[in-house]
Amino acid sequence: MSETDPAGAVPVTVYTREDCTLCVAARETIEETAADLDVSIDLDVVDVDEDPALADEYGERVPYVLIDGHPAFKYEVDERELRLKLLAAA
Repeated sequence: MSETDPAGAVPVTVYTREDCTLCVAARETIEETAADLDVSIDLDVVDVDEDPALADEYGERVPYVLIDGHPAFKYEVDERELRLKLLAAA
């Protein structure tokens, strides 16, 4: 998944679960940083508890963030590093 979609948006996947404060913070950081950089993202939020295989794979390791199909962050999103990754993928 190394290509961005035709609209030029960077695919970002966040594996999450309900009642996860770190997940909410990660999503907010991603959305705010992308807006600040004027980088279009295609955000896909996936609840790992809705799929037993994902729940087994990620367990408590959420949020888990993929940028352009590549693992980027686990637990917390570093804004500076996120900026670099989004700009590189855009």
